[in-house]
Amino acid sequence: MGNAKIWQKMTVKQIREALTQMPTVLIPIGCTEQHGYHMTTDVDNHNAWEVCVRAADETGAFVAPLLPYSFSGGELPGTLNISLNVVSLMTTEILRSLAFHGLRNLIVLLGHGGTDNTAAIRRGAYHFVRDYPGYADRNVAVHCFWELCPLFLDSFRKERDYHAARFETSLMMYWKPDEVFADEMQLDRDDIAEMMRDDPDAYQVFEKAVDHESVVAQVAQHPDIEVGVMGDPFKADPEFGQRLCDEAVASVVDLINKMEAD
Repeated sequence: MGNAKIWQKMTVKQIREALTQMPTVLIPIGCTEQHGYHMTTDVDNHNAWEVCVRAADETGAFVAPLLPYSFSGGELPGTLNISLNVVSLMTTEILRSLAFHGLRNLIVLLGHGGTDNTAAIRRGAYHFVRDYPGYADRNVAVHCFWELCPLFLDSFRKERDYHAARFETSLMMYWKPDEVFADEMQLDRDDIAEMMRDDPDAYQVFEKAVDHESVVAQVAQHPDIEVGVMGDPFKADPEFGQRLCDEAVASVVDLINKMEAD
């Protein structure tokens, strides 16, 4: 443990020497967005950073500086939305800049999901691979650990637990307990809370001024959402958070080992 190479805490000399031994970098991308009344707006940044650092501690990988901006789509106070095109381009440019230094295995690790955001980051990775053939010998991955880990998948499928609810609150209870305000836990009214459990993308509403299939709809957050929790945070506990963390970290370590073996 303790082998993580934290990019922004290293000098030119330290990075130059480490690059001769370590070919892998983890790139944490978070998001600044609301997480209900009981958690701070940087939850997704912790999700990305903590998993990356723990995986790097086990493997000796580099951890690039955290990108705390991406696309939420929500509009509650505290949420900062960056254009999807910018998110995609930033992903491409971060990969290009790290590849320039000779890193061969580049793993983008997301702390925030979101249908549109994930697609934009994957598109950015695709454009790096597609548009920079000079780096064709690089391995590039976009790692969404919640799509691969059984505990996370069970939370989604069995408990309909998504944003700011049991699994995210449990993770924060594990690694940043001081930033969880359990006495402030609250849900939206029952029908809205149920709607978001059934479909986490239902926070959006689409409207057309002209009823025609060719017309692009306007998109906005559902006006009746006030809290924005998608699931049940009252079931959260730090022990479950540790199990989630261990599973997420193991999935990254497995990916690193496979990429370095190649």
